[in-house]
Amino acid sequence: MVRRNFMKTVSAVAVTAAFGLGSLSALAAETIKVGILHSLSGTMAISETALKETALMTIADINKHGGVLGKKLEPVVVDPASNWPLFAEKARQLLSKDKVAVVFGCWTSVSRKSVLPVFKELNGLLFYPVQYEGEELEKNVFYTGAAPNQQAIPAVEYLMSKDGGEAKRFVLLGTDYVYPRTTNKILRAFLKSKGVADADIMEEYTPFGHSDYQTIIAKIKKFSSEGKKTAVVSTINGDSNVPFYKELGNAGLKATDVPVIAFSVGEEELRGVDAKPLVGHLAAWNYFMSLKNPENEKFVKMYKDWAKQNKLPNAGTVVTNDPMEATFVGIHMWKQAVEKAKSTDVDKVIAAMAGQTFNAPSGYTLKMDETNHHLWKPVFIGEIKADGQFDVVWKTKGPIRAQPWSPFIAGNDKKKDAPEGK
Repeated sequence: MVRRNFMKTVSAVAVTAAFGLGSLSALAAETIKVGILHSLSGTMAISETALKETALMTIADINKHGGVLGKKLEPVVVDPASNWPLFAEKARQLLSKDKVAVVFGCWTSVSRKSVLPVFKELNGLLFYPVQYEGEELEKNVFYTGAAPNQQAIPAVEYLMSKDGGEAKRFVLLGTDYVYPRTTNKILRAFLKSKGVADADIMEEYTPFGHSDYQTIIAKIKKFSSEGKKTAVVSTINGDSNVPFYKELGNAGLKATDVPVIAFSVGEEELRGVDAKPLVGHLAAWNYFMSLKNPENEKFVKMYKDWAKQNKLPNAGTVVTNDPMEATFVGIHMWKQAVEKAKSTDVDKVIAAMAGQTFNAPSGYTLKMDETNHHLWKPVFIGEIKADGQFDVVWKTKGPIRAQPWSPFIAGNDKKKDAPEGK
């Protein structure tokens, strides 16, 4: 009798477990998993945490409006902690274990280069939302940030123009890794093509997390005192921007004397510093929070509401910036491509991404190029205001096509404008 009751109990547990597992797998089939791969700790957290929040906000909004293919998106968030090899491990986890349909992530080029072999091996799909050095075109990546001709080159052209102060000498100052070094290689070749001598170009690099900029600022002061109008082109990344700008203020280097134009400093980074001594210094981006148009008003309000609802740190002072907009645009374009393909299959989505358009918070309709996996983007140059926002002082007439292979690097004219394997 005892044995019979025991067997009944075992059978009942087995049946319940079977039904439970069935329900779980049915539930899993009801969602589409989406990976979010951003540093939430370490030197890059100052920039990347907001991208994680933007992705979660966008996913929640899509879910509120019916999801994708009738299914809810399920975000899977990991923290690679500003550790470049860990990015590759976390990417593998997202693709192999969590079985995500797509990953939105990375900031630095070294993190992107770290994950590329994993995405190629497992045929995953990465949307990369930050301006970068170009010199790359991968089947498994869509680049929603700027290539050099959509940020770095127009920025330096502006500095050389009458409106930008007619700079004749240039300090190329960056964090020591692939993005600043490759961008500066392109800029050096560009400056040379404009007749700028090597003696009029100073190039300096500091490690990630560097905090003592006294010596470098003193060198910049000396370099700028030699009779020609000097400008600084900054590719400093992450939390090093805070001590750099503080030291700039301490040294009394005003924008009227030596303007700094930055490619990795936006509204989010300026939240961490007193912006008053930085008034007039510049940044080149494809979006600014201060842009006036209906799409941007909706985007800014959505993020401010999200910050309050989710009790983000300093929720009352949150800002939007360029990589946040690129994240927002990328997620929406992926959604549109999935709906066009009627599938989350990577190869089908890649094919459906060609020519996708989206009315972006920049105020322009952005297009994913039909062949080269890069967005057509407008370019804006903004002056820092005392409140940490930007006044737009120059912009392109409309979106411009990305050049992943810079014409200022020898041999690039022979490279294909489409990724291998397409």
